[in-house]
Amino acid sequence: MAWGEMASGQPVVERLSVHTVQVPDPGDLLAALPGSDVTAWVRHGTGIVGWGQAARVTLPAGNDRFTTAEKWLREVFDGASVRDEVEAHGTGLIGFGSFTFDDCSDGSILTIPRVVLGRDGSGLAWRTTITTAGADNAVVGPDVPAPGGDAGAISWQDETAAGYKDAVATAVRRIIRGDLRKVVLARDLHATAEHPFDARAVLARLSARYPECYTFACGGLVGATPELLIRRDGDEARSLVLAGTTPRGATPEEDARLAAGLLSSAKDVEEHLYAATSVRDALAPLCESLDVSPTELLTLPNVHHLATRVVGRLATDRSALALAAALHPTGAVGGDPTDVAVELIRELESMDRRRYAGPVGWLDASGNGEWGIALRCAELDGNRARLIAGGGIVAGSDPASELAETVAKFRPMRMALDPGSAL
Repeated sequence: MAWGEMASGQPVVERLSVHTVQVPDPGDLLAALPGSDVTAWVRHGTGIVGWGQAARVTLPAGNDRFTTAEKWLREVFDGASVRDEVEAHGTGLIGFGSFTFDDCSDGSILTIPRVVLGRDGSGLAWRTTITTAGADNAVVGPDVPAPGGDAGAISWQDETAAGYKDAVATAVRRIIRGDLRKVVLARDLHATAEHPFDARAVLARLSARYPECYTFACGGLVGATPELLIRRDGDEARSLVLAGTTPRGATPEEDARLAAGLLSSAKDVEEHLYAATSVRDALAPLCESLDVSPTELLTLPNVHHLATRVVGRLATDRSALALAAALHPTGAVGGDPTDVAVELIRELESMDRRRYAGPVGWLDASGNGEWGIALRCAELDGNRARLIAGGGIVAGSDPASELAETVAKFRPMRMALDPGSAL
């Protein structure tokens, strides 16, 4: 049976041979990607990228999808023959993953590339090769032509604006009635190009424009998320919570005014508080100590965000993926209370988010790894792309302003897909 098929309801596991060696610093990791079947997790030029497919599974819907994923990865990790000559964060056998937002959605993906290339901030670089017994393990090397990246003329279909404002208005009424305190509502935008989109070109544009974000790719989902759901390295866990947003200003004076307004906005501070509290409450039982920083401003090229940094010392041996499962969905992408918010999302959004706003990242055999929230992203399918953006709704939310926020949040991916457009 091949990778990804199911036997008795469980993914099939084969034995992998893994070898990690140190290599000269490759510089731009994304420029080394040789084809369209790519994975990536890069920030400020450091991180890991992969290509080819040694193993892959698509998981069915269910609130046990994280547990099923970890069991599958653990069987792969435990059964592999690994020779790691580097032994650093991101070396050895690692798996990439991208999970659906909703328990009711099919399509969570785990994948193990045939080749992984990584580098850290010290100049250390490595290459991991993964092979399977009896398979054609030939993979394309990194010395390949640069991606073309020109998808030709692109048409955009935005048919959700009016419905989104109606949904926000309904959500505000429910919040004022006392049904819940916050809900995050999203909408989608579709693009159709003359030629297939090149994921490598899209990733390169995102990384160059938004180096502070985590540029990611997994199973056709590409993006640059500013939000770190969890990073585990040994017994340390870190999270960066973002909620509350305003666009950048056209002049330094306007930009400073907008930033100050965000910091003093009762509506945005309330929205952020629910998100930060949800992360603190989820991590606290799992940590022997937890430090939650004061709210600060995170400035990106297109928007300002309210941000809170959370750092904990783990009290139990939980993998990065298990921690991501415990945190998801945070108040930044779901709402408060979570179960009521998710039900309202299902009622008002009239779409399946699929992997938008779900955990995306990687895990190694020691349980270390990094998982972000899949925001500022698009699902690529040949010459088609689906973008999703949303915002947190509280009692003080205004439908027109919330719609404008989604327009601002679409902009990074629109520019990455169509760099010649004037937005």
